[in-house]
Amino acid sequence: MPDIENRPTPPAGLRPPPSPWIARFAPLVRAGGPVLDLACGGGRHLRHFLGRGHAVTGVDLDLRGVADLAGTPGVELVAADLEQGNPWPLPGRRFAAVIVANYLHRPLLDALAAALEPGGLLLYETFMRGNGRFGRPSSPDFLLRSGELLEFARGRLQVIAFEQGEVSSPKAAVVQRLAACAPVPAPDLDGEPEPRPLPGPLPA
Repeated sequence: MPDIENRPTPPAGLRPPPSPWIARFAPLVRAGGPVLDLACGGGRHLRHFLGRGHAVTGVDLDLRGVADLAGTPGVELVAADLEQGNPWPLPGRRFAAVIVANYLHRPLLDALAAALEPGGLLLYETFMRGNGRFGRPSSPDFLLRSGELLEFARGRLQVIAFEQGEVSSPKAAVVQRLAACAPVPAPDLDGEPEPRPLPGPLPA
């Protein structure tokens, strides 16, 4: 599924802001840790984390939406076709956060979890079934099933927050959202994962 953000780079003043869900959890990402934005599109999340002092890696089939970032210190752009059975483009790499917004290709889910460093955050937000009545995407191939991200995290990631349902902003849609981290066993908790701090409220 092409990233719906994938379009020529608009002027800075017209670029969309980061997702409020992802901005809410950004402070929990390890300070200065590398961040991967999968299907980065126009780069709204690359720019957000770069501005917070992170080195960022953007992966997409078409990098025209982030062409203005090429050569910027701390920015790595990787052109990769993620949907034709090609190998994962970043083998062995680990990130303090993996960001996925408005994109779904289920065969990549295991690779996303494996790309997290211990304590690294997966921040995922995309459309789910029921969205078809509002427009695209409407194919089940590109829509999460109810609770699918929560089920994916079970047994492999520590869930910090999860929500799903209908939203009206920035447009009417049915979405599912997950914030989860790779566990870090804590010796004083009998091997249970160290609890992560909760973020503040969603930005207005």
